[in-house]
Amino acid sequence: MTITARCKAIYIVLLKSLSARLLILTVFFVMVGEVLIFVPSVARFRMTYFENRLAAGYLATLAVEASPSGGIAQDLIDKLLLRVGAQGVGLYRADGTVVRLDRAAPAKADFTIDLTRPNVLLAIRGSFRTLLSEGNRVLRILGPAGANEADTAEVLLDEAPLRAELWDFGLRILELSLVLSLITAALVYLSLHWLLVRPMRRITASMMEFRDDPEDASRVIAASSRRDEIGLAERELAVLQRTVYQALGQRARLAALGTAVTKINHDLRNILATARLVTDGLTASAAPEVRRVAPRLLDAIDRAIALCTKTLDFSREGTPPLVPSRFLLVPLIDEIGPGLAISEDDLAIDCAIPPELAVEADRDQLYRVFMNLARNAVEAGAHRLRFSAAREDRTIRIEIADDGPGLPPKARENLFRPFFGSARPGGSGLGLSIARELMRAHGGELTLASSTGAGTVFRLTLPAPVARAISRARASTF
Repeated sequence: MTITARCKAIYIVLLKSLSARLLILTVFFVMVGEVLIFVPSVARFRMTYFENRLAAGYLATLAVEASPSGGIAQDLIDKLLLRVGAQGVGLYRADGTVVRLDRAAPAKADFTIDLTRPNVLLAIRGSFRTLLSEGNRVLRILGPAGANEADTAEVLLDEAPLRAELWDFGLRILELSLVLSLITAALVYLSLHWLLVRPMRRITASMMEFRDDPEDASRVIAASSRRDEIGLAERELAVLQRTVYQALGQRARLAALGTAVTKINHDLRNILATARLVTDGLTASAAPEVRRVAPRLLDAIDRAIALCTKTLDFSREGTPPLVPSRFLLVPLIDEIGPGLAISEDDLAIDCAIPPELAVEADRDQLYRVFMNLARNAVEAGAHRLRFSAAREDRTIRIEIADDGPGLPPKARENLFRPFFGSARPGGSGLGLSIARELMRAHGGELTLASSTGAGTVFRLTLPAPVARAISRARASTF
């Protein structure tokens, strides 16, 4: 493998690894912070260098003032300037007197720096100018002379020694920055790896393991006791995995139930077909009561056969296909009581639906919805049902109210879930689920309007495309 290929492979690994990216970013940000510290540090070092030379130059001028003759030999001046590290030194007092120490051949200043009026930005710019420049300029430095700020000291300095000391200081700062950045990056990396990367890898591994076999309950993640965002993510993932596990188990049970229902419906259709043949003979009976009851019995058997057929279709394909037609609601409600096979003393049905109100829907499926709701009310202990309907804007709203004891909280929480929403022992909870699915197939909805100790109210809606009212023209329509 060539060097280029290896570099490319390492680059790809770094891009894919969260840990590596965290390490690189940590080092980068620490270095940025060190740079922000380095810039003012270099400027301050340069300022201190000048101040020390000014102080040394001021002390050198005091040697001249201490001389009885007011002057000193040139060789002593050279030694003092060498000690100061300057080409020349001057002292300008407030009374106008001037004291100077210069070499035999005085140097000419190339640039003047006034420390009596310090400026941070100018100091930073000057520091980098010294670091990046070449050659040896002579700098004229002006600043306060000792404790007396009225006097001004002057030194003439070579820039080359200053540049060398600045570079030496900068390299020391760089070495210290690298050490600090590596230590800080390592500590931050280990902390993030322990607190974030490792738990994320654990969560990811659990998701991948659960994906391979979601029906295995042992693969649900065991949430830790952490109270931060990672702990919350683990607990929510555990809830999600358990929900998926339960849903898959329920789907398997429903599949088995669907197979059983298919077999039962097949046999039940044969039984009902036999009963249909026997009932046909009752229409020719000599007894008036038998002839009067026979059509209703035939209708019930036909409806049961149709229900079995559509249930088989539903188990294979989902919601049965709708056959919409336009019909009045009141006659459909009148069939509810006989369909329940309950005497009027045990159940009273009040119909508060306008006689002219008609809907456009699948009559048998809408009847099935009403029967499910009515049967649930009777089984819950209701003795009175009230059907009411009205047109609201472009929607037909139908309400079915009973005087039963109301739904318990558990049934209300899982009202439309199969096998969960039953309010009575032994119930499957399929009735309301099927009723809601049929209403949605019509483009409508079935909801629980209210449920108290005085009774329960269900609300059905049919939207405008499949529901409209008819008035006087119903005689020509039916």
